[in-house]
Amino acid sequence: MNRFILADANKCIGCRTCEVACAVAHRSDGDVSALNEVNFTPRIHVIKGAYISTAATCRQCEDAPCANVCPNHAIRLENGFVHVLQENCIGCKTCVVACPYGAMEVVTYQTVRDTGAAVNVQVTKAQANKCDLCHTRAEGPACVEVCPTEALHCVDRAELERLTAEKRRRTALEASAHNVYA
Repeated sequence: MNRFILADANKCIGCRTCEVACAVAHRSDGDVSALNEVNFTPRIHVIKGAYISTAATCRQCEDAPCANVCPNHAIRLENGFVHVLQENCIGCKTCVVACPYGAMEVVTYQTVRDTGAAVNVQVTKAQANKCDLCHTRAEGPACVEVCPTEALHCVDRAELERLTAEKRRRTALEASAHNVYA
């Protein structure tokens, strides 16, 4: 089973610190002061409602729909996580449509295309953007590290089994208590 980020909506305060940490962690220079409206492209997004907020990110699906539909095989499951090989991505948005969680997005950025002539051309490039569990960071996912309320956790098989067992135990206790007093 792949690891993934689990958000606890009961702890999330909607501060968006996770988004900033993610955007900075994925900048090659790591410069937070260089972030602006154009290049702020976090791979996690805080969703705010009237009374609750939570972070939404890639669920690192075992049989990832985004990878299954990618015409260039730019999205792959390797080393226990699903990631985008940006050099293969053509920005077709097929993965965005296929993702059942809304965790995929296509972002654009400016780049220079070598035309082979004396003058190169500036073009807009589109690429898929999704959580990669900050696989290049030794410390792990930046969002988990910076969350001030510890609402984010990186969950693996053992942790998921522990959480499931705890839910079953609580459900059984609640059902038992309901039957005793009914």
